Amino acid sequence: MFSSTLLAVASATLVSAHTIITYPGWRGNNLITNESFPYGMQWMYPCGGSPTTNNRTYWPTTGGALAFQPGWFSGHATAFIYVNLGLGNEGPEDNPELRGPPNMSHPLLPPFQILGPTKNPYPGTVCLPQVPMPQGIEVKPGDNATIQLIETAVHGAALYSCVDITFAEPGDPRIPHVNETNCFNSTDIGVADIYTLTLRESGQGNAKVANAASRSDLGSLAHSVYASVLFGGLLALL
Repeated sequence: MFSSTLLAVASATLVSAHTIITYPGWRGNNLITNESFPYGMQWMYPCGGSPTTNNRTYWPTTGGALAFQPGWFSGHATAFIYVNLGLGNEGPEDNPELRGPPNMSHPLLPPFQILGPTKNPYPGTVCLPQVPMPQGIEVKPGDNATIQLIETAVHGAALYSCVDITFAEPGDPRIPHVNETNCFNSTDIGVADIYTLTLRESGQGNAKVANAASRSDLGSLAHSVYASVLFGGLLALL
């Protein structure tokens, strides 16, 4: 895993590119564009083109902190954030590209939105100090898993980053210490809940929009799905 010191040194150049998990660790540097990945690695499901690592980070069995630099590139003032958990470490021992959770189907948090001050790359870091385990999921110390962070832009494209973890009892000294240097919220990045507006209930048939004005109204409604909240408000839900 990359240390917080290395990330701090590299952040001046990396933050303008794509998404970096700064705590509890990072699967590895997938901020790469080459012949094999002409559009970059991070667009690739499930973990931005990076294979599972054996250099895992310890994380509490009851859930713990997660911090990331949203980065991205110019032209996107908002993005949706998804945080999922994949359990296990299946696949052949001699092929890390095929090892890892069979899916990432366990949401750790409800999706939320981040808000930048401009359409320039997001200036700073987001910290979620206590991400809970999904309801109904029980793990024990020594179990392996992967945390998946997804950032989607306004046009729908997604960036993927992961950190491979091994669960440990809360307070285990192997769990990286959380402090203001590796988990903090930058004042220039806001957050918002994501709300759904029901425009037509299920089972009502193929209701038609009467005219162009109505279509315009529906379009406005469909895009008015965000409500700004403070970071403290979001974190209070965790």
